[in-house]
Amino acid sequence: MAKLHLHNTLTRKKEPFEPIDAKNIRMYVCGPTVYDFAHIGNARPVIVFDVLFRLLRHLYGADHVTYARNITDVDDKINKRAFERWDHKSSLTKAIRDLTDGTLEQFHKDVDALGCLRPTHEPRATDFVSNGEQPLDMVRVIEKLIANGNAYAAEGHVLFNVPSMEGYGALARRPKDDMIAGARVEVAPYKRDPMDFVLWKPSDPATEPGWDSPWGYGRPGWHIECSAMSGALLGEVFDIHAGGLDLIFPHHENEIAQSCCAFGKPGQPNPLMARYWLHNGFLQVEGQKMSKSLGNFRTIREVLNDGWSGEVVRLTMLKTHYRQPIDWTLKSLEESQNVLDNWATILRNFAEPEVAGEKAPAEFIDALADDLNISSALAVMHGFARGARGGDRADAAKLFDCLSLLGIDISTHQAKADALDFQEAIDPAFEQYITAAIEARLAARAAKNWAESDRIRDELASKGIQLKDGKDANGNAITTWEVKR
Repeated sequence: MAKLHLHNTLTRKKEPFEPIDAKNIRMYVCGPTVYDFAHIGNARPVIVFDVLFRLLRHLYGADHVTYARNITDVDDKINKRAFERWDHKSSLTKAIRDLTDGTLEQFHKDVDALGCLRPTHEPRATDFVSNGEQPLDMVRVIEKLIANGNAYAAEGHVLFNVPSMEGYGALARRPKDDMIAGARVEVAPYKRDPMDFVLWKPSDPATEPGWDSPWGYGRPGWHIECSAMSGALLGEVFDIHAGGLDLIFPHHENEIAQSCCAFGKPGQPNPLMARYWLHNGFLQVEGQKMSKSLGNFRTIREVLNDGWSGEVVRLTMLKTHYRQPIDWTLKSLEESQNVLDNWATILRNFAEPEVAGEKAPAEFIDALADDLNISSALAVMHGFARGARGGDRADAAKLFDCLSLLGIDISTHQAKADALDFQEAIDPAFEQYITAAIEARLAARAAKNWAESDRIRDELASKGIQLKDGKDANGNAITTWEVKR
């Protein structure tokens, strides 16, 4: 079996992966805050760590890998939007659930389209605030921290006392002054130390969601969510914790502080929370930071609606090594499109293996096992593609296997290749019929005869022709056609 190596942010080194229990691999990834539709920056960790999940399943067996990716549905932006929609007929927490159910459903549709497997567990923060049915919840973790002398209650708040943990800052490796600035800590008279961060804060019952607690009606801080959910689902110490580079500090640093101090004995915190910490690099768009003010903010749904397949988006995300920054460009999307179309053209002459992905080639697995070295893995795949183009069935099967393990379904691109061939082979007389039908439909639309316009469109559709309406440079209505895929 290939030996997996991962770059550990905690040690700043690439290390051999030594699981705590090879029959119970456990991985936790910080998931989305379901305030609005997920953007393409959110898609990167979802795709990257989906590949790691697939690789771990391949190396250790699907039944021996547990993957938890949380959903944050306690957030000030969510609270504000839910309050604006609240009809006061039910609780505000119910209004928040109704709001986030919709955005979570859209998130699932988007990441499913990107070829991502559902994680083993997808805990929602609201289910782990104060819930005796769960093995652990946020209130109980906070109580442990207070009992161990690492947290204190003050004016309806509970705060983690950073100086109480020796070694705080080991993940971020930043000077204290930089951490204070980076955490954007709130200056409050009840804090014992400027670095202390909130575990619990009071809520206004009239405008904010909340839960009853030993410290009054309130809601949890951000960081405590993941300590409680990972501890409940994966145990006090697990194998891999992953997320975006922006989460190293303060979020992941504070998670470590909470979990190590809560689950250790007083004065003797656990030495770690997770053994390996992985972080993906930032995403920019056409060389600029993505932002709504620059007009380059793109959601996953918008990119898919623009006509790019989920496979193209996935490959574009994977071409750049996960730890490096990625520049999201039209050129890169077009290159991914061309690669997949080329492979589809080659592979449509071969039957897909019934067990694709289960016998992925050793050289491909070796490349992925080197800290997800996708560049090397793609070079291996291009080699198989060359062999398959020459008629080598073994290489074609290997390429299928590689695509399957990467989570890329080539079938949509094969259908496109078949459609293009059919379009090129269309009889001239049939093409003249299509042209005449389109002209008749344009005339019907100009006369606002929508029934006739729809009839012509449906008649062409029944013959396998799909119409696309648009406007030319002068604003005049035009219609193009293509063979339905």
